[in-house]
Amino acid sequence: MHHVLVTGATGFVGTALCKELVNKKWAVRASIRSRINIQSLPEEIEITESGSIGPDTDWSKELVDVETIVHLAGRVHVMEDLSSDPLSEYRFVNTAGTERLARCAALSGVRLFIFISTVKVNGEGRETPYTAKDVPEPQDPYGLSKLEAEKKLKSVADETGMKVVIIRIPLVYGPGVRANFLKLLQSVDKGIPLPVAGIKNKRSMIYLGNLVDLIIKCLAYKGAEQRIYLVSDGHDISTPELVRQIAKSLGKPPRLFYVPPFMLRLGGFLTGKSHTIERLVGSLYVDASKIRKELNWKPPFTLEQGLKETAEWYKNRS
Repeated sequence: MHHVLVTGATGFVGTALCKELVNKKWAVRASIRSRINIQSLPEEIEITESGSIGPDTDWSKELVDVETIVHLAGRVHVMEDLSSDPLSEYRFVNTAGTERLARCAALSGVRLFIFISTVKVNGEGRETPYTAKDVPEPQDPYGLSKLEAEKKLKSVADETGMKVVIIRIPLVYGPGVRANFLKLLQSVDKGIPLPVAGIKNKRSMIYLGNLVDLIIKCLAYKGAEQRIYLVSDGHDISTPELVRQIAKSLGKPPRLFYVPPFMLRLGGFLTGKSHTIERLVGSLYVDASKIRKELNWKPPFTLEQGLKETAEWYKNRS
């Protein structure tokens, strides 16, 4: 039986993907760095330990009888990176590590390599939507390392004939979400007033269930090969609208007040939190029509449904 190999299988997206693949009767091999959190994976999954990912990782065990790969593992984006050389750290894992896996995969006869990239390859936002045709303009080491990984994958594909699908994702939310989205849930739940009433922006997001459904669609659909896709729920939302939707899902009143956006940006600059503030004030959205048309794909969950499921998880978590 041919397996689909999922790297980063115990992560936020990886865990959900593995569970759904098992539900759909795929033979799944999960590559993990260590056995921490493996209890989150279904018993039917074959688990292998690859250790740290980099230019010298030995993938021989993981790639036996593997036909397709979903590469989720990587050095994730850190808002306040304390590394002395963040770009080198990102490149080691995200660029060199991805190229190493791809070349090993091609030599092993892997047919399809799906790489989960980021919209940060395109940039940090603008007033018009990003498309896959835009010239990439990454603004930080994380985005640059992912762009360089995409270029390495294209080279491997051109040299070997292995098919590659690159999916650039925006913010992913859903049960198990962490970081800034969890902080926003907590703030709304506690009734903390938020100074976002005057913000008029557009942000793309994708619900975890929609992303998992899309990845599986790419695994099964031959026409998705050799493509770059930008994805979203299809509902671009402003920051105040998001707060109101979260409040509705939590059964809490939204508490918003007005502060001019330029004052928020000034405060971010003075406190060294400009990147955090820009995520609240600025626009970052994508045109996801290409993947919907080419794969005949429609997100199975609406944004409202996704936020409701996320809120239910938040209220019920231990």
